[in-house]
Amino acid sequence: MLSNFPLSEHAVTEPWVSVEQVAEHLGVARDSIYRWIDRKHLPAHRVGRLWKFKLSEVDEWVRAGGADDATGSEAPAAAP
Repeated sequence: MLSNFPLSEHAVTEPWVSVEQVAEHLGVARDSIYRWIDRKHLPAHRVGRLWKFKLSEVDEWVRAGGADDATGSEAPAAAP
């Protein structure tokens, strides 16, 4: 019987979330999420035609500076 085993941190799996949910979580536009997947290696997993994410991976990426303007291969803004 499973009730004899204590629940561990790994017993409950983290849900997969959508692009829309990640955008809302980070307070950015959906387009930013797609751009960060392509240019800044935002941790994302392709499931068929959909992108899915673990918020813990996204948060870790943000804390490590993944969303910083100085990282990735974003083209610099054109001078006026």
